[in-house]
Amino acid sequence: MPLGERSPGDKGESRYCGVESEFDDDVPRLLSFNISCGGFDFVVSPLMNPTYRPSLLEKDGSGSSVLPVAGSDLILNPSQWSSHVVGKISSWIDLDSEDEILRLDSETTLKQEIAWASHLSLQACLLPKPRRSSCANYARCINQILQGLTNMQLWLRIPLFKAEDDSMGTSTDDMTDSWELWNSFRLLCEHRSQLSIALDVSSTLPSANSLVRWFGEPVRAAILNTECFLTNARGFPCLSKRHQKLITGFFNHSVQIVISGKPLHKVLRGSTDPATMDNGDNVGCVQNHSLRPYLEYVGYLYQRLDPFPEQERFELGYRDFLQSPLQPLMDNLEAQTYETFEKDTVKYTQYQRAISQALIDRVPDEKASVTTTVLMVVGAGRGPLVRASLQAAEETGRKLKVYAVEKNPNAVVTLHSLVKLEGWENSVTIVSGDMRHWVAPQKADILVSELLGSFGDNELSPECLDGAQRFLKQDGLSIPSSYTSFIQPVTTSKLYNDVKSHKDLVHFETAYVVKLHSVARLAPTQPVFTFTHPEHSPQKGNQRYKKLQFEIPSDMGSALVHGFAGYFDATLYKDVHLGIEPSVATPNMFSWFPIFFPLRTPVCVHPGSPLEVHFWRCVGSMKVWYEWCVTSPSPSPSAVHNSNGRSYWVGL
Repeated sequence: MPLGERSPGDKGESRYCGVESEFDDDVPRLLSFNISCGGFDFVVSPLMNPTYRPSLLEKDGSGSSVLPVAGSDLILNPSQWSSHVVGKISSWIDLDSEDEILRLDSETTLKQEIAWASHLSLQACLLPKPRRSSCANYARCINQILQGLTNMQLWLRIPLFKAEDDSMGTSTDDMTDSWELWNSFRLLCEHRSQLSIALDVSSTLPSANSLVRWFGEPVRAAILNTECFLTNARGFPCLSKRHQKLITGFFNHSVQIVISGKPLHKVLRGSTDPATMDNGDNVGCVQNHSLRPYLEYVGYLYQRLDPFPEQERFELGYRDFLQSPLQPLMDNLEAQTYETFEKDTVKYTQYQRAISQALIDRVPDEKASVTTTVLMVVGAGRGPLVRASLQAAEETGRKLKVYAVEKNPNAVVTLHSLVKLEGWENSVTIVSGDMRHWVAPQKADILVSELLGSFGDNELSPECLDGAQRFLKQDGLSIPSSYTSFIQPVTTSKLYNDVKSHKDLVHFETAYVVKLHSVARLAPTQPVFTFTHPEHSPQKGNQRYKKLQFEIPSDMGSALVHGFAGYFDATLYKDVHLGIEPSVATPNMFSWFPIFFPLRTPVCVHPGSPLEVHFWRCVGSMKVWYEWCVTSPSPSPSAVHNSNGRSYWVGL
C-alpha cells in the first residue's frame, strides 16, 4: 500500500515502495507474499531462470525451444503485471566480455528478456550495472532495443559512489565516480528519454555537492540495501541523517524506493517500532515479512514530509513544463492570464510598499494636504497596480492623481468598470494606447510598471520604459528603479530531452519559461545584464554583451551542462526588492518562473575546468533577441545559438 499522502489527491510516484526479490517461478505467490502480506507496492523480480544460457539450451525435436520464464503471461492479469512487477534482467549478463560465448549469450538473453517484459506490458525493467567503465557493446545493444520500445522504461542500475580523492583511480576500470559511468552510457545511447537510472545507495555516501548532480538526472528508483540501515535504541532499523536527507530529496523528485538485501535486524515478529506505527495497519500476515520493518521506516520518513503549501500545489502541474515566453507588445493577454498574475498578492504588496516609501520621500508631511503627486501606471492591465497605488496614497495620507495607460482594449474595458465600481473617477484617468506613443498632458512624478519577465528585460521593459520616460519629470522616479538578470549552469536531462524531442534547431535556440524541478544547479548564479530607470544617458542603448566564467565545486565531480537557468532581481525603490534569483528570491511569489536557455550539445565540465559562456542581448528595428554560446571547456567552441534571432525573438 502507498507510503502515505502528502496532500489530498497525492498521486506522486514516490508514494510507492518496492522490494527486490530472487527468481521465483510462482509469481502469484511472490506477489501475495510481498504485496498482500509484506505491504510493498511492487516487486523487482527476475523474469528468467538465472541458470539459463542460450548456448547450453537443448532444443526439442521440433527445433523450437521454450524460454525458462517465470510462468505464463496468464498467471496474472495485465493490470497486475503492469502495476506490481518490475522486470529484473539477469545479473550474469556481460555484453562487453572478452569471452565471445558469454558475450553472445548475454546479447541473446538481454533481447529475449526485454521482449518478454514488453509482451507482459511491464512499465519498467531493471538493467544490471555495467561491469566495467568501457561498456560500448552493452550501450549499443540497449540503444538498439530502445529504438523499438514505446511504453517501457529501462532502469540502468548505477552504484552511488564517488571517491573523495579522484586520484585513487589508477586504471581505466578503477572507477572513482559512478556518475562518469552513467554519463558514458547515456552518451552512447544518444540521451534516450526511456533510459533512466536506478541508484544503488550504499552505507557510505559521497559529498553533498556530488549528490546534487543526480537530481538533474533521470533517476526513477533508489535501491536501499538493508546494509544502509543503522539500529535505533529499540533495535529497529533507521537511517543516518545524511541518508534521511537524501531519501527526502528522492521523495520530492518522484523517485521510488526499493528495499533490497537480507534482513539484518532481529526484530521479533509481531512487534512494531512505536515511532513508525501507522494506525493499526501492521496486523495479520504483514508481520511475517522479514523486510517489513525497513518498509515501515521508509513510510515513516514519507509521512514526516511537510504537506505541499498552497503555492506549491498550484505549481505542481507546471513542473518541468516548457512554455514559450510572452510577446507582450505583439499580443494582448487573455483574461485568464491576467487573473493568474493578479492572484499574486505578494508582488502587489511589495509594489505598495515601494510606492508608499516613494510618496513619503517625495512629499513631506507638512505638504501632504496641498501637494498632489502625479503617478502614471504604464501597462496597467486590469488595474492591480492602480489599486496598489491608491492604497499606498491612503496609507501615507498623500494626494494622488493616477494615469492608467494600457494598450490592450479588452483590459481597458475592465479598467473602466473597476474605476466606476470603486468610485475612482476623480483620481484615475484611463488612457487607451501604447505608452511609447502617448502624448501625456502633464509630467509624472512617479512612473510605475510591471513589465518584467523571467529574465528581467526579456519582455522588453527597457524599450517600453525608454519610450515612456519622456513624460517623467527630470527628478521623477521609476518603480522599478533597476533590475538585473542572472544565469547559472544546470543539469536537466528532462528538459533537454523535451527540447530534443522536437528534432529541429528552432527549439534548441528558444528560451523557455519553466518551473524548474528535476534540475541540478551546478554553480552559484552570476549577474548578466543590468538596466536602470530613468536612464538619462543618451549614449547608452539596450544592447548588451557579457562573458562569464563558472567554476563547479571541486568535490562535485564532473557534470553535464544541458543549458542555463535564468532569473532576475529588481529594486523597486530603495530597499524594496522583488525577484526570483534563488539566493534572494521573494518568498511565496508565483508570477514568474525561471527561464531556460538550452544547449544544442551538452557540455561535460570537470572540476578545475572553468565553464566560459557568452550572452548577448541584441536589438533590431523590429525585434529583440538573445544569443548565447559556450567557449570552454569544449575542445571546440559551441555554435552561437539563435544567431540574428533566427529562431527566437520578441517583437517590438
